[in-house]
Amino acid sequence: MLAAGNALAQHGIRAVGDAGTVAVYAAVRDEPPTRPLLDELRQRHVRLLLPRVAADGLEWASYESWDRLAATDTGLLEPTAPTERGRLADVADLVLAPALAVDRRGNRLGRGAGFYDRALATVARRQIVAVVFDDEVLDALPVDPHDIPVSGALTPSGFVTFDDQ
Repeated sequence: MLAAGNALAQHGIRAVGDAGTVAVYAAVRDEPPTRPLLDELRQRHVRLLLPRVAADGLEWASYESWDRLAATDTGLLEPTAPTERGRLADVADLVLAPALAVDRRGNRLGRGAGFYDRALATVARRQIVAVVFDDEVLDALPVDPHDIPVSGALTPSGFVTFDDQ
């Protein structure tokens, strides 16, 4: 997993480009490891926002360091900084979103609770990239009307964009 995390960090620089503020997440369990990516982006002075689950959806707060994240009852790691005001589209230049899988048309499969789909609903597709392992980029996925498509995928092997935008 360490090698995958380091590779994500290396390729993540290309995915982030010149974005000043990036919404990303602290990976847990079997997700692609994002800690090296967070550390690398922070060293490059990219402002990072991480999600916090609230009653009405996701809130966003500044990432200070991995050690300042709080573990929740659900096993997620959340920032302890104050919540940012505004919609995700207004506070982030790019969103690196978790996914179980993504297909080559940009369809993203989330974990099923819909938190990210609701948060991404106001964000332009070109500003959303799924973070997945290489074998989670598939040829096709089923799509529901509420599913928000992504413009690319960041994997340990690289950063790919999808043509169908």
